[in-house]
Amino acid sequence: MAFGIKRAEMERWKQAVARGEMAFLTHYWADPRFPGMRTVTKAGCADLDKLSAWCVAHGLNPRYIHIRSDYPHFDLLGDKQREVLLEANQIEQLERFGLLT
Repeated sequence: MAFGIKRAEMERWKQAVARGEMAFLTHYWADPRFPGMRTVTKAGCADLDKLSAWCVAHGLNPRYIHIRSDYPHFDLLGDKQREVLLEANQIEQLERFGLLT
């Protein structure tokens, strides 16, 4: 379940993904499969070749790209989440979700 985002944020992310841009959306999250994880960042891009190449460049396996919808994305958790958000200069998301420390 997702918490802590507004509809407008989700819509901006969807529009950027649909345009073939790399876009990042962080939200609070609870999933019993990942105890201790309280946030997830969706790194999305509708251009699957671009998203796959992005995954490889970041040491991530493109096999785990979620392709269930019009908004393909890779879920980022933990240290990799923080690393990618810093690299992408997503400071607002890092601060809002307490991921800088």
